[in-house]
Amino acid sequence: MFKQSLMAATAMALVAPAAASAQTEIQWWHAMSGRLGELVEQTAATFNESQSDYVVVPSYRGTYSEAMNAAIAAFRAGEQPHVLQVFEVGTGTMMAAEGAIIPIYQLMAEHDVEFDPDAYIPTVVGYYTDPDGNMLSFPFNSSTPILYYNKDVFEAAGLDPETAPATWAEVEEFSQQIIDSGAATCGFTTRWPSWIQLENFLALHNLPLGTEQNGFAGFDAELVLNQQEPLIRHWENLARWQSEGIFKWAGGNDGPDAGPTFYSAECAMMMESSAGRAGVMANAPFNVGYAMLPYYADVEGAPQNSIIGGATLWTLSGHDEGDYEGVARFFEFLSTPEQQAWWHQNTGYLPITQAAYELSQEQGYYEANPGADVSIMQMNLNPPTENSRGLRFGNYLQIRDIISEEMEAMLIGSISAQDAADNIVERGNMLLRDFESSLQ
Repeated sequence: MFKQSLMAATAMALVAPAAASAQTEIQWWHAMSGRLGELVEQTAATFNESQSDYVVVPSYRGTYSEAMNAAIAAFRAGEQPHVLQVFEVGTGTMMAAEGAIIPIYQLMAEHDVEFDPDAYIPTVVGYYTDPDGNMLSFPFNSSTPILYYNKDVFEAAGLDPETAPATWAEVEEFSQQIIDSGAATCGFTTRWPSWIQLENFLALHNLPLGTEQNGFAGFDAELVLNQQEPLIRHWENLARWQSEGIFKWAGGNDGPDAGPTFYSAECAMMMESSAGRAGVMANAPFNVGYAMLPYYADVEGAPQNSIIGGATLWTLSGHDEGDYEGVARFFEFLSTPEQQAWWHQNTGYLPITQAAYELSQEQGYYEANPGADVSIMQMNLNPPTENSRGLRFGNYLQIRDIISEEMEAMLIGSISAQDAADNIVERGNMLLRDFESSLQ
């Protein structure tokens, strides 16, 4: 387990901190390849050119999981980076590794760098704060799921191409009309089924996935998703829609078959990350519409707000104290409206500050790119609650694997929706207890 290995290695790292280089290099390990990797390199270059005291050196270390494993080995050797990019489901694990991290609120205060959490979008900041509201890591790349739809298919089916379904009842209605018209053979598909059809579904309906404020208030949390009637009803609908051809399962985990199914116009709609916008625009040979995720209109308080995915930057301990002045200055640079707007517009990730969003508006970005602000509006529908703030469970990456397995079993008719949810709770709570025990 990453947390156990990291904590074991931390003691060695703290005893023998890595000395700052003559050039005061700041090592930044990340998990972004391809075009995103190029933009990471450009981000570092822009910061390096803006001042002469520090040099940020980005280093690609594979996938998020591979980067975390590389961090373990680095701690053991006393060669850990200053900054590590960690995906959102690793937040609980990083928090538990006491002594291995320096919370960002502490880092900025110790180096007298201006840092106002209120400047950040609440639904982004809330995911990465402790119960007292202290921000723990820097939300570098954040996204949220939205609905993409094929405007050409909508028009061919006699639907208004400028009007997406707002509720799940409309998703079913629109899908059936599309299929009956012959415009497409499937209504909708989804990527990231755990993130979208469970985690964000519950957040949008202001329902808990687990106790202890979805894990934010303590690692003794238990999963309670099987007690949420709207979720069970929704999963029953997914199973029925799957059998009727309205919905097409695209696989567990990241839902790898969703993109090809949507791009080929087999399915008229796809639920996918807002950060997938560039990929959709590059691969869809038709006019694409963008809309918020649907909700059940009879659930009180819905829609609430969606939650984020993506990753944050964590500051790792064990270096010369002077190096951390550079880390603080780098985070200050990343927070500027100009840099945030540039990152948002070039990557499709959310702007993490209100100022960056407003700057993008002033620059005409949303007018020139219709739908690019749907994700921001969805996340800002309402102030986040304990149920819509996000998740913070140990071993959650493994729990997501369980969710994929049980959802797939449900969709092929092996088990009921209630059985799938019950199995997830039973198996998931065992992993939560294993994680909690490892903290003793």
